[in-house]
Amino acid sequence: MVIAGAGECGTRAAFALREQGWDGPVILAGAEPSPPYERPPLSKTGELKPICDPATLREADITFLPGAEAAGLDTAAHVLELAGGRRLPYRSLLLATGARARRLPFGGAPVHVLRTRADSALLREQLRPGRRVAVIGGGFIGLELASSAAALGCAVTVIELGPRLMGRAVPARVAAVMAQRHVAAGVDIRCGTGVTGLARTASGVMITLAEGGTVEADVVVAGVGAAPETSLAEAAGIEVADGIVVDARFATSAPDVFAAGDCCRYPHPLYDDRPLRLESWRAAQEHGTAAARAMLGGTEPYAGVPWFWTDQHDYTLQVAGLADTASCEVVRVRPDGTEIWFGLADGGRLVAAAAAGPGNSVARDIKLAEMLIARRAAPDPAALADPGVALKSVLRSPVAG
Repeated sequence: MVIAGAGECGTRAAFALREQGWDGPVILAGAEPSPPYERPPLSKTGELKPICDPATLREADITFLPGAEAAGLDTAAHVLELAGGRRLPYRSLLLATGARARRLPFGGAPVHVLRTRADSALLREQLRPGRRVAVIGGGFIGLELASSAAALGCAVTVIELGPRLMGRAVPARVAAVMAQRHVAAGVDIRCGTGVTGLARTASGVMITLAEGGTVEADVVVAGVGAAPETSLAEAAGIEVADGIVVDARFATSAPDVFAAGDCCRYPHPLYDDRPLRLESWRAAQEHGTAAARAMLGGTEPYAGVPWFWTDQHDYTLQVAGLADTASCEVVRVRPDGTEIWFGLADGGRLVAAAAAGPGNSVARDIKLAEMLIARRAAPDPAALADPGVALKSVLRSPVAG
């Protein structure tokens, strides 16, 4: 069993193969030189957390190859070739190649991106008290960086092309809660304007905005999303469409080749087999476990509820399900003032929930909502809206037809 990619997904898959009884060779090839580490802390610009250490890999009899980037794939011969020329024959191969940070389409000044340990270390050196930091992109990564930079004493401006923050995955009223928290922390939020150019100046970088204004900064960071790493699959003739195309058990169009994590696009049974590509820490873990089962012959489709979280300042935002599949919304206002947003599809089925609040205060409500989504429940909207009705009791709701 060979795994290309030693991030959250690939590493979880390696251990899952052992847990599920595979006693043959397992080779985990990672492009980066360091042992596997978790990526969420990168945007916090603090200490990184290892997924496991080399000793744990050895104890599980997993052969770990650091600094071993996959360079070629012969699907007919069942061989993965590494950049150094080493050839790895496989019975089954998992592509867990992740994604790469998108870059701005123009130059003129240095721009930081954030995807690797090296990116985080380089950026952290620049974030000093009093420095002007411009973050281009108001999604999760950009806003987590804005929060970290503000906590370090930087003067932060966020520039977002869309009309509001986190426009793709988060309902407007929940995103507004986080926007208010950023403003309270002194972050300058500029929505509805793009960037048309960057230029070095004697004092730093001048950013030209589409609306005609400018922003001056000492440090510029692009948080404009990530692109799936599909080059290896494409070169091997594997089907690709905004990610490596897989079925519900993560099998690609090539025999005995699977793909999972940020790099894959899979059909989700809870959403009428809508093709999804998720960039999520928990999805990467769950994909790894499910792909390992499939590599060993399992046929069970993956149906995990999409779940996202982000920590910004002292607030945590959580989203379960896909907010853009909702056709109507219900809002529960808890006694403490926290709003829990529920998204219902036509027919009344709960398809998404989201909330933001201090610390871990929204976790239990979103977990219960996640359980309802997994059950395809169609809860009474009045019960969802009533803070006097325990969400746990709503779990007895009928299932949508």
